[in-house]
Amino acid sequence: MKLRLIFSLVAPAVLCSQSLSRGERDYAMSQLHATRKMLLDAVQDVSPAQWKFKPAPDRRSIAECVEHIVLAEDFITEKVRQLLQDPAQTDRKPVPEDDAVYRQAADPARAPALGGAALSPRGRFALPEDAAQAFRQRRDRTIAYIATTEDPLRARFDGAGEDALDAYQLFLRLAGHTERMVEEINRIKTDPKFPRSPGGSRRD
Repeated sequence: MKLRLIFSLVAPAVLCSQSLSRGERDYAMSQLHATRKMLLDAVQDVSPAQWKFKPAPDRRSIAECVEHIVLAEDFITEKVRQLLQDPAQTDRKPVPEDDAVYRQAADPARAPALGGAALSPRGRFALPEDAAQAFRQRRDRTIAYIATTEDPLRARFDGAGEDALDAYQLFLRLAGHTERMVEEINRIKTDPKFPRSPGGSRRD
């Protein structure tokens, strides 16, 4: 089911008055597209040995990083669906600037926790191509939703006080989170013990 069908839970008159601006749509889609490409490029041509390699027992493998990203996409989708069932809040709460939300999510030193145990990898994807397909399907659905939705994402809030974000900003956090995880994948590839590819290179 398309996201716009999942999320269309508010009366049309309200939706039209609170829909995203062209600039808001463009900014979110730009970040979602860019990080989509980052992730797909990062897992392209990764061998099975590289896919499962862990630099240390307490570090993630590339497989676990990508599964975490896929789970995050589902987590944010469901979070926004739930927020849209709440009454609209016409008085906008003080939330961070949109670019700051993205940058914080992309920064390993500042990024907030996302999803907790619900986003813990469980070995769902045996092969990189399977994970890439699952991610691609979810991200394309998210982008299509942002491009067309009239849902009042700016009138629904997650959290309180300085930690509050509106529903639109949850998608920016999702994109920033993807960039941060891609950076983790790239660090794994630089480990001295990272398996060589069939062509003899350690890095893809």
